[in-house]
Amino acid sequence: MEWTIGIVAIILLVIGLVGQAIEMRKINLSTPNDSKLRSANIFMNKKNFKWYALLGIGIVLWYTAERI
Repeated sequence: MEWTIGIVAIILLVIGLVGQAIEMRKINLSTPNDSKLRSANIFMNKKNFKWYALLGIGIVLWYTAERI
């Protein structure tokens, strides 16, 4: 296993998960209670896609580090 790539992957995963959680909390607090933006729709909000990209890069790097 390539340790430097693995460590970078873990850092990206942690940053992505924490960032997405904070962003989802902001989205949830900014929408009124009677809105239709609930559990299934909150994941498809445009603000979450940058965190999905970060998580995806982290997963690909982790997989790459395991295969080297």
